[in-house]
Amino acid sequence: MSARRLSGGLALLAVGATLLACSPSPQPAPPGESAVPSATPSPSTAAPTPSEPLCADLVDAMGQSEQIAQLFMLGIDIASGEVDSSTLNLMDDTGVGNVLLLGNSELGVAGVSDLAQTLRNSSPQPGGVDLMIATDQEGGQVQRLQGTGFPDMPSAAEQAQLSDAELRSRAEEWGEALKQAGVDYNLAPVADVVPADRVDSNEPIGVLQRGYGSDPEVVKEKAQAFVNGMHDAEIATSVKHFPGLGLVEGNTDLEADVTDTETTAEDLQTFTGYENLSSVMVSSAVYTQMDPDHPAVYSREIVTGTLRIGLAFDKVIISDDLGIAESAAAVDEVDRGAAFLAAGGDLVINADPDSLAAMMEGVRRRAAEDPGFATTIPDKATRVLELKAETGRAKCQPGRQPASTPEG
Repeated sequence: MSARRLSGGLALLAVGATLLACSPSPQPAPPGESAVPSATPSPSTAAPTPSEPLCADLVDAMGQSEQIAQLFMLGIDIASGEVDSSTLNLMDDTGVGNVLLLGNSELGVAGVSDLAQTLRNSSPQPGGVDLMIATDQEGGQVQRLQGTGFPDMPSAAEQAQLSDAELRSRAEEWGEALKQAGVDYNLAPVADVVPADRVDSNEPIGVLQRGYGSDPEVVKEKAQAFVNGMHDAEIATSVKHFPGLGLVEGNTDLEADVTDTETTAEDLQTFTGYENLSSVMVSSAVYTQMDPDHPAVYSREIVTGTLRIGLAFDKVIISDDLGIAESAAAVDEVDRGAAFLAAGGDLVINADPDSLAAMMEGVRRRAAEDPGFATTIPDKATRVLELKAETGRAKCQPGRQPASTPEG
């Protein structure tokens, strides 16, 4: 098993595996994207000045390849405490707009801060834009960044025992450590609901104590408190794993065709109605009651029809990892990013540096072949820049022109 597999994407294998995403077949690209108003808009953490352009204007000033680079997040294993030169060269060559720190690191705040600066120096970005750095800092067995300056974080199961006010305060403390370390974006909290009688059989969430419980109202309250605390510390967040991994048994990192036969569009209360939320992450399981033919990350029915339109979510939709998952191997690596974007997603996680350039090229190729798909790229890049603006990594104001053709 490779070091990348042990570092994982977004769940846990031993102390660091991933919940990953794949699709048996890409779906047709939409003719355009709608600008559906967010159900719960929140102000940017970093208040724009009157002289700052709209984020859409920064995107318009980019070439298409630069826009596509903003739609990718490269997973980098930092367990060794450093980044190899080949990865730094890859960042320089591709201009990838975002990085995900993987592997359980003991560098401490000062060490991660130094590493973050090295990464930012290695990835050229368009004018007004900086590299955004993310990590998985949920607590318990999924706390990527540890060492001096990073408080120990209890598991979500333990966090659920705190009052909402105490959890918000603690989350702000955890977020402040991330901010000091140069990290902008926490791919947390988990909003999956695991029934009490399935905790021991639910490998991705229940077994690892990553969930806030079996009561959807409690899960939503605790997830909101966590989001609020991170927001107070100027850290962006992502609830995951839409539309939920609480009713599956297998881990999508290790198994293909992990399937949920029960969840419907009526069972999504823990993924909607948040304040201060920056993004939603989509899982790679198959949901037979919603789209039996495609994993969620590649389902236009789920990503666009349910999340973007049905729940009126107009912020960033991010994938689970598309790089090293067992299930991702069902689709050629060059097509995976394009397939997620065509389904309605905005930001592609790829924890495999070896396939990043090919996956980005796949998006460029699809854009060249499909003008309808190409028209969606600026809107997606604008959403990503608006997320960056929340944490000061883009000097722009939220706002974009309405699309001429609704997505769907």
